[in-house]
Amino acid sequence: MSTDSASDAGPADGPDVAPGRRFEPDLRSMTRINLRPIASPMPLGFFTVAIASVMTGCMQLGLFEAEARSAVALCVLPAFALQLLVSILAFGARDVIAATLMGIFAGSWLAYALVMFSGAADGLRVLGVFNLALLCFGALMTAVTRPKRALWLVLAVSLPRWAATGLSGLTGAEWLTRTSGVLGLLVALVAMYAAFALMLEDMRSEEVLPIGRSGPAHAAMEGDLAVQLRNLERQAGVRRTL
Repeated sequence: MSTDSASDAGPADGPDVAPGRRFEPDLRSMTRINLRPIASPMPLGFFTVAIASVMTGCMQLGLFEAEARSAVALCVLPAFALQLLVSILAFGARDVIAATLMGIFAGSWLAYALVMFSGAADGLRVLGVFNLALLCFGALMTAVTRPKRALWLVLAVSLPRWAATGLSGLTGAEWLTRTSGVLGLLVALVAMYAAFALMLEDMRSEEVLPIGRSGPAHAAMEGDLAVQLRNLERQAGVRRTL
């Protein structure tokens, strides 16, 4: 009776098969990779950043009374769900940078909404430390998002806002709170521009408003299908391990 050992398989197994191991045929010729194109979720993500930043910025500028904190928190809370959706779709589109950034944004809106709505003790100081942690995250992300200029621009204007918000929460300085509010409106303007530019690009299949992609991000938009599929077997979800 024959066995499945490498010694019985004969020389067809090749010289690289270790003794005592089962023969595993080359499955590459039988492998098929199915791609599922999806619409870009980034306009939704950027518009969500813009709207939530307007609400929090107006709160910091004193356009709302202190009693309106709970109402602002409830208006910001949907930003968590929307940006979480964007993050999940971006992971499915194999864009780990956009997915990570939108996931962190989603978590930050949830934290802000819960603290402001609950009126937790020392909540502003806690949010101050939280925003300084976001500042560190954002500084690291700017190093890898430069080719994706829309993401990079939103991050670039978010960094000083996180710094001002963090320091105002720790020190209670009113001028820092007002500065953070102004920077929040600036973040909203940049995010709205990025969202609108990306929507026009998707609708017309060409760049209408300048976004400034470079490197791999530019090649992904301007290259042919062969460029898109390059090194596909080494990407997450296709390779054996992350």
